[in-house]
Order: sequence, then C-alpha cells, then structure tokens
Amino acid sequence: MSGQSLLVPGTVSPHRGVPASIPRPEYVGKDAPTPYTGPEVQDSETVEKMRIAGRIAARAMAEAAKHIAPGVTTDKLDEVAHEYLCDHGAYPSTLGYRKFPKSLCTSVNEVICHGIPDSTVLRDGDIVNLDVTAYIHGVHGDNNATYLCGDVDEESRLLVERTRESLNRAIKAVRPGRQINVIGRVIESYAKRFGYGVVRDFTGHGINSSFHSGLIIPHYDDPRATTVMKPGMTFTIEPMLTLGTHEWEMWEDGWTVVTKDRKRTAQFEHTLVVTDSGAEILTLP
Repeated sequence: MSGQSLLVPGTVSPHRGVPASIPRPEYVGKDAPTPYTGPEVQDSETVEKMRIAGRIAARAMAEAAKHIAPGVTTDKLDEVAHEYLCDHGAYPSTLGYRKFPKSLCTSVNEVICHGIPDSTVLRDGDIVNLDVTAYIHGVHGDNNATYLCGDVDEESRLLVERTRESLNRAIKAVRPGRQINVIGRVIESYAKRFGYGVVRDFTGHGINSSFHSGLIIPHYDDPRATTVMKPGMTFTIEPMLTLGTHEWEMWEDGWTVVTKDRKRTAQFEHTLVVTDSGAEILTLP
C-alpha cells in the first residue's frame, strides 16, 4: 500500500455564498432538519424532479473530478462543485446541513466519509472521494465516487474498483418485494472475497424532499433491515469498504470520519428509485 503520511486537518476557507434567487432547504440556518414524516414511496412528479436534481449533482461531481491532481487543494474541488451547482440553479445540499460548512465532502485516503474541504493539498498516489448533493425543485439528488490522484498503488486501485463493483451489484439486487437487507447482503458477501471491511455505522438513506428521510439502507447483512422495497421508493446505496477494520474514529471537527487503523477506504453512491422490475439510477450525468 502507499506509504503516504496520514492526513491532518487543514484550514477551512470562508463560507461560500449562494445567490438569493436559489431556494434553500428548510434546514439551512437551523441546528438540525425538521424530521421527515412523508411517505418513502414518491409520486411520478417527485421522481421526475429528483432526476433533474440527480443529473445536476452527477455533473457537478464530474466537473469537480476533472480538477483532481497532485497539488490541488480539496477547497478548490469544493469551489468548482459549488459554482457548478449555483450556475444551474441548485443549492448545495451539504452547505448548512447540521452546520456543515462546505458544498461537498472530500474524503481522502483513510477518511471514510464527511471530510471537510480545506487547504489540504492532494498528493500523487492519493484516492479521494467526492460526495455531491443538489437541491432543486424541492428535492435532493445525492451521489459520490472515489477517484485516483496521479499514480496510485495497486492495492488502493483495486479497492476503488471493487467498491464501485459492490455498488453495481447492490443496485442489481434491488427488486420490489425484496427486503432492504438484500442490499447489504450482496455488498458484504462480495467484500468478504477480498478481506475488506464493510463500514456499518454509516449507511445509505431515504431521500426525496428530505435529504435523509429516516429510512436506513445498511451495507452489511443486517437482519433488522426488513423494510420491503416498493415501486416508487427513493433511497441511496453508498457502500464504504476498507482495507482493514470497519471501526472508525471522528476528528474534533465533529464531521471527518477516519478508519480506526488508518487504512484506506473507498465509497461509491447513487440515488435510486425502485421500479416495477428493479431500480433506476437517478444520479446519472
């Protein structure tokens, strides 16, 4: 594995503004969002709005990813995604969510999720996850992917490739009438082939007009996840696989989650709607 030194917190730049003409999610300016009480099954009009949000989120992520290179700061990636979202009439869902200070998450190497973009400079051999969510027309679209920065070692490259494949396999397992736990079962069984850890405490989630609806999508085989999938249900699948333990620690910023053994981790995510025969990915560019 790469001999990169471990990450340390950088300096977070000032808050980026969003044009006043762009509607905000209800939680902006609050300590926490209002709990969602609506249905997990969405009507066709809401799903169509989510296609728009998902497409913008996917394109914003792709635009930011173009700038991944040694010497670039994670704050620069935030700037690119922020400007893309605003230019397309979307609010960056993470900005102000439970007081998160930035417009996407940048999780590098041993960071599992929720890394805050800052003055950290990407290095040759890093892997970096970008997690972008767009809010537009009253709904959210959420996606993430892990990218290679420069010349990445084989062990890390395979981890990224196999994490992407675990998401693809999980999406194929989505069917109306099946329980949610089939998703985690597929991911965990695949990850075990390679001895990877599967993060258990951070999960996929229901999404619609609410960023996180309360529906939980575990990425391991959780017998408690007995909710039955129905056509029109919208949620994310976002497996986090590690080269070592699934256990984690959190930085003092209250957001950045790192593997307890500081080994590398990768993640991929799509927002989906359950269809009559399977799943449609809503976060395609």
